[in-house]
Amino acid sequence: MEFHLFLYLAAIFAAGYGSKVLTTALKIPEVTGYVLLGVVLGGSLVNLLSPEVLDMLAPLSSIALALIAFTIGIELKLDVIKRLGRSILTIVTFESIGAFLVVFFGLFYVFKTDLNTALLLGSVASATAPAATVAVIKQYKAKGVLTSTILAVVGIDDAFALIIYVFVESFVSSNLLGSSLAIGPMVASALLSVVIALGLGAVSAVLYILLLRGKRNNDWVMLLLATFLFLLLGVCELLGVSELLAIMAFGMTIVNSSAVLSKKSETVVSSFSPVFLVAFFILGGAHLDVSLITQIGLLGLFYFVARSIGKIGGATLGALIGRAPKKVRFLIGFSLLPQVGVALALALAINKTFSSPAFGETGQHLASLIINVLLFTTIITEVVGPLLTRLALRKAGETNERI
Repeated sequence: MEFHLFLYLAAIFAAGYGSKVLTTALKIPEVTGYVLLGVVLGGSLVNLLSPEVLDMLAPLSSIALALIAFTIGIELKLDVIKRLGRSILTIVTFESIGAFLVVFFGLFYVFKTDLNTALLLGSVASATAPAATVAVIKQYKAKGVLTSTILAVVGIDDAFALIIYVFVESFVSSNLLGSSLAIGPMVASALLSVVIALGLGAVSAVLYILLLRGKRNNDWVMLLLATFLFLLLGVCELLGVSELLAIMAFGMTIVNSSAVLSKKSETVVSSFSPVFLVAFFILGGAHLDVSLITQIGLLGLFYFVARSIGKIGGATLGALIGRAPKKVRFLIGFSLLPQVGVALALALAINKTFSSPAFGETGQHLASLIINVLLFTTIITEVVGPLLTRLALRKAGETNERI
């Protein structure tokens, strides 16, 4: 069937409009409705969004992730981070490492998977996708100490997840190929990728600020902001570093260098980001192949439960050790479950790496298993995650709605 881009886009946004009407009436997070809508429209059911169509529409998801990363970066104000600094660092450390360890040990010793599968799933478990959480915060106009902590944690979390993943990927690659491990190069590679991404974002922000000096009209801001966001997406893809980290650093540098420009930039992004976010969540839900649930159901459920324990338990412990405000200590963990975006990107990276002929059938089976487990559990986290995030924000009294 011929691919008609504009007709597919029209169908996606029309369906998104209908979902928004329904979720508003039912008083549930919009994100949850978009993801479930994606499952219905995907290849498993209606098949409007087949795998071929999803490949064609993939750039929409990349743009949405760029806008999400910028939104997080623009919220990372140094004065807020300094005020919450110790607790943010301990929360990120314990929730990232906690998810990795609980999933790894649970899969390897309890579920009895092989070492490589347990390590790779553990590494991806450490990632927290900011998209759904940010969408819920925006929908309910949440503000407060818990909201600020959540945004800071999900922003920094990607760096920790990337470092863990690079280590694990190097170990599993060496294990499958039967070669010796070189710890030094692994550490250097992980740190270098993070430094490059952060450096690209910071340098781009400085240029952005200099070029817009004296420009008051938002049209100038919109044009240059689009230029730098697409530039960072392209350069990071070419260099193989994290786009999320680079764009987050871009936004963070702007907000801490020019309050006026950051406000204008935030206004510009807020005006058109909803369109891309709707597409992002619908397309994310459409990736699930329902027929695979019987094959990876138990493993997927075990992974989901183990990761949830690691995230919630690790975040709570980190908040206690870091002496976070009381309402943050026991609520922060419930806002860190969503995984679509970052985890899907890592799953696709795993699929690309281990599907290569060098790793043979073992590598291909490993790649297939990992990506299917993550697609299955992503749907669960995108349905449950926003509901728990709203609950946590409500309990903290930081939404504009009545409990």
